[in-house]
Amino acid sequence: MTEQEKLPPKTCEIDRLVTGAADIEKIISGQKRAVRRNGRYADPGEIMVLHNHSFKVDKVYRQTLGDLTDEMAQDEGYPTLEEYKNAILSIHKGMPWVPNMKVWVHEFSPVGE
Repeated sequence: MTEQEKLPPKTCEIDRLVTGAADIEKIISGQKRAVRRNGRYADPGEIMVLHNHSFKVDKVYRQTLGDLTDEMAQDEGYPTLEEYKNAILSIHKGMPWVPNMKVWVHEFSPVGE
């Protein structure tokens, strides 16, 4: 059984994975290499196109918020975990940071650049 066959069905489409202008710029410039979401937006091997730049989804897996490290926050485009946490909480007003909350991690890399 392949990794993809073990994953549940996607809850959204890849074109909704990254929509914010600041995040798109971070990805294009190489500062952001991962996105965490409540749902699963992509399959490994799928291609995401942002402003004519293509990125291949390398890995999709589950993780708890409590498992995040500074290095993982840097993959999200933030210098520290605390800055990533503050950014997420400012986007989702009233949402608490629950360490055992599970999220889907989507890791990607540029295609042909």
